Amino acid sequence: MTMTVTNGEVHPVTANGGFTIDKPFKIFVGYDPREDIAYEVCHHSILKRSSIPVEITPIVQSDLRTNGLYWRERGQLESTEFSFTRFLTPHLANYDGWAMFVDCDFLYLADIKELRDLIDDKYAIMCVQHDYTPKEATKMDGAVQTVYPRKNWSSMVLYNCGHPKNKVLTPEVVNTQTGAFLHRFQWLEDEEIGSIPFVWNFLEGHNKVVEGDTTTFPKAIHYTRGGPWFEAWKNCEFAELWLKEKDECVKEEKK
Repeated sequence: MTMTVTNGEVHPVTANGGFTIDKPFKIFVGYDPREDIAYEVCHHSILKRSSIPVEITPIVQSDLRTNGLYWRERGQLESTEFSFTRFLTPHLANYDGWAMFVDCDFLYLADIKELRDLIDDKYAIMCVQHDYTPKEATKMDGAVQTVYPRKNWSSMVLYNCGHPKNKVLTPEVVNTQTGAFLHRFQWLEDEEIGSIPFVWNFLEGHNKVVEGDTTTFPKAIHYTRGGPWFEAWKNCEFAELWLKEKDECVKEEKK
């Protein structure tokens, strides 16, 4: 069996779903220094359960600024450092193949291969198409909660980076276009946006598990209101799952 080493982890290389045998699946995770532990736990939860090779890269705003890829001034409504940098995903993937962007406040409970196998080349992007209006006025550590069409669609996106339409997402466009243009995917037609089951972006406090219906069990929990790493959200739904993963993550780092 062929093996590959990614992020210090050894993985078997498999040919599946049109992906070449030696190419890891690229995953870009939004990073904010205030949520470093959230990033580490998200990273750990993906690697721990993945049966395919993956390449996980944090999108760090300070690094992008140093490299001349990001120069946008931070707006008052940006609750994280990756509010806009997320849209650089196709550029960071060299406009080649498929790549995933995900917020750092996710906990993966299933094999990322299951998500990757949902990919359909006819789409420019694929995401969970939430119908979501938050009830809270604030989230996380007091950040203002905004309401807009297609809210949370951009929090986990599979990008067909080589799709001609996604070549629009140059650093220039990401730095100058409006939040509406980017977060509502206005560079695309509706039929170019594929749908993914909600369990891959299961919104804590909004989506519900139906007892006895396994199709409603979360495969990736999104602590979009705020997670247990914030004092105000330490008792949120599914907090115990995140805390258990954090303990495992910390123990492995100490080793």
